Amino acid sequence: MDGVEQTNESWRILIVEDDERLAELTREYLESNGLIVSLEANGSAAVERIRSEQPDLVVLDLMLPGEDGLSVCRKVRPFYNGPIIMLTARTDDLDQVLGLEMGADDYISKPVKPRVLLARIRAMLRRVTESGQGGGEEAAAEEPVRLQFNDLIVDRSMREAWLSDQSIDLTSAEFDLLWLLASNAGRVLSREEIFTALRGIEYDGQDRSIDVRVSRIRPKIGDDPIHPRRIKTVRSKGYLFVKEA
Repeated sequence: MDGVEQTNESWRILIVEDDERLAELTREYLESNGLIVSLEANGSAAVERIRSEQPDLVVLDLMLPGEDGLSVCRKVRPFYNGPIIMLTARTDDLDQVLGLEMGADDYISKPVKPRVLLARIRAMLRRVTESGQGGGEEAAAEEPVRLQFNDLIVDRSMREAWLSDQSIDLTSAEFDLLWLLASNAGRVLSREEIFTALRGIEYDGQDRSIDVRVSRIRPKIGDDPIHPRRIKTVRSKGYLFVKEA
């Protein structure tokens, strides 16, 4: 049952979708479940709206008039750190990988069921909210809010990371992945574990989003993409964050 959750009432969602009927139906469903939803049909206009409105989450269609979703995503990332879920009518891996490389946090293939979209939105915003609040008193007592590995600092309460005292530009999903790996330093995490922890759904064995994000994070934290020393790929197993890199 999709009951209205009190914690969702202030969540502001911007849907960038040029299919007016689909956008309106999606808005009605999300608003009936406690979200505040705005619509935008033009890619170029979406860039300025995201800049000025700073919504809590953006649902961004790939194919748009004005500018396509990939261009919008690339342009807003320098000033928008919130989650972006990209919608694509195509199932081509290249579209999904390009979306992630441009800074999208998640993607869903169209046609998407409103119930599935709502679940993804809630899961993503809960992670951001809980991380920013320390995940509650019990979690805060069990897990540190700041980790340091030589010149790399990752702070869960601020959702920020620094390398040699310089702030690192990370998307919401990239921060979540970096924190997950760093907080499990010294232990190999399988793609299945990572996928379930970050997206709340089972790994299908084909999704490349984790690998794309790792490849984006490595240079940002001073790692060598070809011969990484901080985030190592363990063949046939997963990824290992090295404590003393």
